[in-house]
Amino acid sequence: MRTAIVNIGQILTGDMTMPFIDGDTIISADGRIESVGTGEADSVRGCDVVIDANGTIAIPGLIDSHVHVTFGDYTPRQKTVGFLESYVHGGVTTAISASEVHVPGRPKDVTGIKALAVAASKCFQTYRPGGMRVHAGSLILEPGLVDADFAELTAAGVWMVKAGFGAFQTPYDYAPLVKLAREHGMVSMVHTGGSSIPGSSGIWADHLLKIRPDISYHVNGGPIAMPDEDFTRLVNESEMALQVCTAGNLRTTLLVSDLLAAAGRLDRLLIATDTPTGSGIMPLGMLYTISHLTSLGNLPPEIAIAAATGNNAIAYRLNNGIIASGRDADIVLIDSCMGGSKSDALSSLRNGDVPAIGAVITDGVPRFVGRSRNTPETMRRVSVARSNIVQDFSATSH
Repeated sequence: MRTAIVNIGQILTGDMTMPFIDGDTIISADGRIESVGTGEADSVRGCDVVIDANGTIAIPGLIDSHVHVTFGDYTPRQKTVGFLESYVHGGVTTAISASEVHVPGRPKDVTGIKALAVAASKCFQTYRPGGMRVHAGSLILEPGLVDADFAELTAAGVWMVKAGFGAFQTPYDYAPLVKLAREHGMVSMVHTGGSSIPGSSGIWADHLLKIRPDISYHVNGGPIAMPDEDFTRLVNESEMALQVCTAGNLRTTLLVSDLLAAAGRLDRLLIATDTPTGSGIMPLGMLYTISHLTSLGNLPPEIAIAAATGNNAIAYRLNNGIIASGRDADIVLIDSCMGGSKSDALSSLRNGDVPAIGAVITDGVPRFVGRSRNTPETMRRVSVARSNIVQDFSATSH
């Protein structure tokens, strides 16, 4: 399938080193971006679907790198069906499991945690709610795991591990297992802040600096933050990515952003939601945190968007999250909201407003075009200019 998006007002790449790219057209083929810039008439004419962006802004699909998936599009924590598909209407095209810790009756023995990770990983390899990519199967680290277990899991396709909920005497005991995971090429994440569920413990900077994960999960608190002085230590004494979440502490979200900006390391800033949890379900959570960092933290909107897209893609070694030739064609069209006080999406973010979503495309396939059911209407109407596909791309059919 070939898809063209034309008449784009501005293209944000998601790449923090080059956040803007000139052009008004993006063409994708067979799920990958083929070209970005000015589309030749013949190339556009040869597409199966042509979307008229009508001056709206194109950004990469948002990557929520902290979602508590279980099995299917269901959360037992909030007893809700269809939350992932609803997140697509919040511009989220990729969800990354923060481990399947909310599975009822979650096993804690080595055989059980391995089986849980493998099953979750394989279930979501072909299941894509609303067109969303879901990277599931994050191994919950527990005592008793050995090198052979990590070899077995990587051979089965499991590539993430999560520390923070295991039956260890102290958080320092995670360090050897995180080291083993790294040796097997796995991405490692560690719960940061106060205890979030019964049986877990607080994990602060000294623990993290001994464990040395790839990513400090909800460094701003999940939902309770660590002491302020610990943030400076993580920024200055480590290279780990620092993930801030909507379901955390907003004041320390802004603190993390300021510290990383001062250090010239905003490439380490990741945006996620940490949902569904006790904070609930947040289809617009990514957009809210982007708007908070932009309006309250004075982060340029293009940089905040990069923290929610390209930075996550780099940290998790994904091929989406950046608009460039050869990347996965996950694209969202945003605009100012109808009736709002600002004339474009970036100005709206600076004002503290969430933008309206006019279309979501994943794998080069339009998932809806015209209006998200979770945001107000766009000021500029996005439409399907031409289609050879017998399908209604409106939100009402999604």
